Amino acid sequence: MKDFRIGAMVESFRLDTFEAIRKVATLGVDGLQLYCTKGENAPENMTAERKRELISTVRENGLVFSAICGDLGRGFGNAELNPALIEKSKRIVDLSLELGTNVITTHIGVVPADKNHERYKVMQEACHALAEYADSVNARFAVETGPEKSEVLKGFLDSLGSKGVSVNLDPANLVMVSGDDPVAAVHNLKDYIVHTHAKDGIMLQKTNPEFIYGVTPEPEDIAGITFFREVPLGEGKVNFPTYLDALREIGYHGFLTIEREVGENPAADIRRAVDFLNGLI
Repeated sequence: MKDFRIGAMVESFRLDTFEAIRKVATLGVDGLQLYCTKGENAPENMTAERKRELISTVRENGLVFSAICGDLGRGFGNAELNPALIEKSKRIVDLSLELGTNVITTHIGVVPADKNHERYKVMQEACHALAEYADSVNARFAVETGPEKSEVLKGFLDSLGSKGVSVNLDPANLVMVSGDDPVAAVHNLKDYIVHTHAKDGIMLQKTNPEFIYGVTPEPEDIAGITFFREVPLGEGKVNFPTYLDALREIGYHGFLTIEREVGENPAADIRRAVDFLNGLI
């Protein structure tokens, strides 16, 4: 019996939503993750008919939603933008629950290492509001790892006093951007992990994550430099055997959702990723 469930990100296939769902089903996996931030799948555009069709198509293909992606691409570091972003995030939670999952993955920005930083407090207030709403409906906003070291994220989450904001552990982001150890991150964040992304990558050159995530403008002297590269599973710096062992040690047996954001043939890469993971679990 497998000790993890495997999923795939719908958008990675670069196909129409329903065609991609059927493509996921051919991989023999358990679930899928769908972006619900814009277009037809955004909560403000999602008709009752489309919801029914989505739920029906997923079920007919023997799948479940591992999570919904609610990343609005802005983070929560801007006090003026946050009220609107928080309200839309709440509507994505409502939609996610209708679709059958209570896990909503997102990026919140880059948590400053200095707790006295003004942005730390702004993000804290926003995440308090998100956590409060998530708790009220038994949902979890899952913060994607990578922008900061795992110990910094843990300290931030601890300060919220809630599991309403939890963790989507992406080992590749840790390796590519913050230069952190995914195994150490699993143990640091063990109380918060509710979902994971299966992705691999390599850091080519160290830089400030705030440049990568658009928190602060990128200096002109580094414009055009490639700082990291996402690669197919098993070809990067994520040591998946030890990483999966760490997840087992903390008692996580949830989804490993494959995300492939680049590459000429992501569908083929995802199929190889499924085979790779099945060989380990």
